Amino acid sequence: MRNEIYRGNIVTLVVLDDHWEIVEHAAAVAVLAQRGRSVLGVVQHRPAVGERTWELPAGLIEPGESPEQAARRELAEEAQLGGRLELLTRMYSSPGFTDEHIYLFEATDLEEADGVPDDGEDLTLEWRDAIELWRDVSEGRVLTSAPSLVGLRHALARLGVTP
Repeated sequence: MRNEIYRGNIVTLVVLDDHWEIVEHAAAVAVLAQRGRSVLGVVQHRPAVGERTWELPAGLIEPGESPEQAARRELAEEAQLGGRLELLTRMYSSPGFTDEHIYLFEATDLEEADGVPDDGEDLTLEWRDAIELWRDVSEGRVLTSAPSLVGLRHALARLGVTP
């Protein structure tokens, strides 16, 4: 039995079998862009956690869009970059309570691209040294998301670094 409690723009809260509280969430993408030892992220305030975070460029997949199209659009909107995209992996953000599915892409052969951030987004682009960033995240000086950690770990592996 499925009982819908709330329907919003990107989430729906349902109770399954009178027990499981599930957040149905639109699918999303994240994009790893790396230049040498540096990885690209966006710093922004996240109201849900009340903190500023460093995250890979990311966003929702719009209706009718493929994950690759969404990744290309998000990279252009948030970083004014484009390039060749390769799917690295897919993951659930937190399968204990949400069905949110995230596609993690790697962008290579980076080039300038036209793109304008979404209205209301206040983003700061920040290239960070991957090794220093991993240390800062590990020591709690930088907050990030799970897909960003997976992307950062991939970047470190490309550098031959095991944290």
